[in-house]
Amino acid sequence: MALFVDTHCHLDAPEFGAEMPRIRARAASLGVGLCVIPAVAAFNFTAVRELAQRQGDVYALGIHPMCTGQALDEHLDDLDAELVRRRDDPRLVAVGEIGLDFFAPGLDADRQAKFFHTQLQLARKHELPVIIHVRRSVDKVLKHLRQVAPGQRWHGIAHAFNGSGQQAQAFIDLGLKLGFGGAVTFERALQLRRLAQAVPLEAIVMETDSPDIQPQWIYRTQAQRDAGQPQGRNEPGELPRIAQVVADLRGMSVEALAEATTRNAMEALPRLSSLVGASAGMLRTA
Repeated sequence: MALFVDTHCHLDAPEFGAEMPRIRARAASLGVGLCVIPAVAAFNFTAVRELAQRQGDVYALGIHPMCTGQALDEHLDDLDAELVRRRDDPRLVAVGEIGLDFFAPGLDADRQAKFFHTQLQLARKHELPVIIHVRRSVDKVLKHLRQVAPGQRWHGIAHAFNGSGQQAQAFIDLGLKLGFGGAVTFERALQLRRLAQAVPLEAIVMETDSPDIQPQWIYRTQAQRDAGQPQGRNEPGELPRIAQVVADLRGMSVEALAEATTRNAMEALPRLSSLVGASAGMLRTA
C-alpha cells in the first residue's frame, strides 16, 4: 500500500468531534500513515499536541493569521515558551500555521505582519521548519522570509499554494515545498492544475486542510446548499484520491507520487523521518 503524509489537517476541529478516531482510522486504512496537525492559536497548543501523541501523528505550534485579531501580544511569548518545553518532542515538527491572509475581510495587515515576522524569528531561534498560510499574500510572505533570514534557506511548506509559476519558483529557491490539496481537483482551477503539472516533483507535498478545502466530489455550491444538500466535510481519507488527480495530471502512477511526496514531506519537516518508517510498518500489518 502506498504511504501518504497529510501535511496539513486540523483534526482537532469541532467538525470532527467524537467521530475523529473513526475518521483517522479510515484514513490509515487508505494509506495515510501520518497527519500533521497545526495549531491556529495559543488556546489549542495543548489540544494538537495531545491529539498527535494519542494518535501517533505529529503537530506544529503557531498562531494563524486569521486568529491574530483575537490573539494577545503575550501569546507570542507563550509560543516561545512552549517551543522550549517541547524542544525534545519528536512529534513537534514545525512552527505553524503562520502566515498572512489578504483575502479574509476585517484582518489588520500590520498586526498580521507583526505576528508572522516574530514567529519566523522564533522558527529560526528554535531551528524548526515553518508551515505557512499564503492566501493572496505570496509576495509579502516572501519578503518576510528574506528579511528574517537574508540569503539563507528554509525548511517547510507553503500551504495551499495557489500563485504563479514565478512565485512557486521563488518558494522553491528558498527551500520550501508547495502544498497541493482539494483545490487542484476542480477542472476550472486551470492555473493551479498547470502548476501541479509543471513544478518539479521534488517540490510537491500533499495535504487536505481538513475539514476545509473540500475536493470537487465533496463540495456543494451555494445553490445546492440552499436546496438542502449539506456541504461535504473534508477529511484525511480523501488524500489518496486527491493525489490520484495530481498523479493523472503529471502522467505518473499514484504509487510513485506517494513515494515522492512522502520523501518531500520528510525533507520539508525533517523530524518526520524518524516516524515515517514506523507508520509504514503499521500500515503493512493492518
